[in-house]
Amino acid sequence: MKSTRLTLAVVAFSALAAHMANAQATRTWVSGVGDDVNPCSRTAPCKTFAGAISKTAAGGEINALDPGGFGAVTITKSISIESEGVIAGVLVAGTNGIVVSAGATDTVVLRGLTIEGVGTGLNGVIWNSGANLVIDKCTIQGFIQKGVLAQPTSPTPGYVSNLFISDTQIRGNNNNPNGGGVLASPRGSVTLKGTLNRVEITNNYYGVRAEDNAYLNVRNSVVAQSVTDGFVAQGAFNNAVLYIEETAANNNGGFGVHSIGFAFTLISNMLVTGNHFGLQAETGGNIYSWGNNRAAGNFFGDGAPTLTIGQQ
Repeated sequence: MKSTRLTLAVVAFSALAAHMANAQATRTWVSGVGDDVNPCSRTAPCKTFAGAISKTAAGGEINALDPGGFGAVTITKSISIESEGVIAGVLVAGTNGIVVSAGATDTVVLRGLTIEGVGTGLNGVIWNSGANLVIDKCTIQGFIQKGVLAQPTSPTPGYVSNLFISDTQIRGNNNNPNGGGVLASPRGSVTLKGTLNRVEITNNYYGVRAEDNAYLNVRNSVVAQSVTDGFVAQGAFNNAVLYIEETAANNNGGFGVHSIGFAFTLISNMLVTGNHFGLQAETGGNIYSWGNNRAAGNFFGDGAPTLTIGQQ
C-alpha cells in the first residue's frame, strides 16, 4: 500500500513538473547569449524570437534583455515583441523577416526592432491576417520586395483590419520591379484602414501604395528618393484612398502623388517638390486639395489637383 502511494505521488509530481515546463508565460525574454532550451525567463532567456514565442501566452510580451540578432519569426496569436534601449535585430537572407498570420481578433505589436534583409530578404513584415498590426519605432531595410506588405484576409464579409505605423524608418527596399516601402493590398472582402505617423520612407522602389479597399491616413511623414512614385493610390475594382497631411513627397523618380482608377487622394499642407512630376490623376482617379499645398520645382511639371476644396 505504501509502495502504491509512493508511485502515485511520483506520477503526480511528474505530471505537475511537465505541466510547469510546458506552461506559457505572459512575459518572456531573449538575449544575445540566451538558449532556446531555456524557459525564456529573465534569468534564463531564450536565444531567438521563434524560440520565445512558443513559450509566451497569447496576449503576452517578448522583451530583449541585451543587444542581439533574434532571427525571423512567424506570429499566429496576439503578442507584443518589444525592445527599447537595446538593439534587437531580425536579419534574414532569402526569406521574410516577420510574418504575421494571426487570428481574426488578434493584435500584434512590433516595437523597437531593426529588421534587415541584407539585399536578398523578401519582405520585412508581411501581414496575412489579424485585427490590428502596430509597428512602432522600428527600422525596416534592405528587402527585395516590400518593407511592409499588408495583405490581410478573412472569411468574414465586411471584416476590417487596422494598420498603425509610427516613428519608423522604411528604406532601401528598391529592387525593380517588386520593391516598395509600404503596400496596403487587402484580400477578399477585407477593408484595410491604416495610419502612418512620423514615418520616413526613403530610397524604395515606390513609397506608399494603396490598392482596392485600402484607406490610409499619412501624417507628419516624408516619402523621398523612390525609384518611381512617392504616393500612389490605384483602385482596379474598388476604392483605394489616401489622406495625406503635413507630409513631403520629394525627389521621387516618378510622380510625387499618383491617383489611378477608383482612387481618391486628399492632400493638405503637403510639400511636393523635386519629383519627376508632381501631381497626376488618371483613368478616373482624383486628387483633392485643401488649397494649402505647395507643388513646385518638379522637373517635368507640377501638375494640379482635380478639385480644390474651400477650407471651413
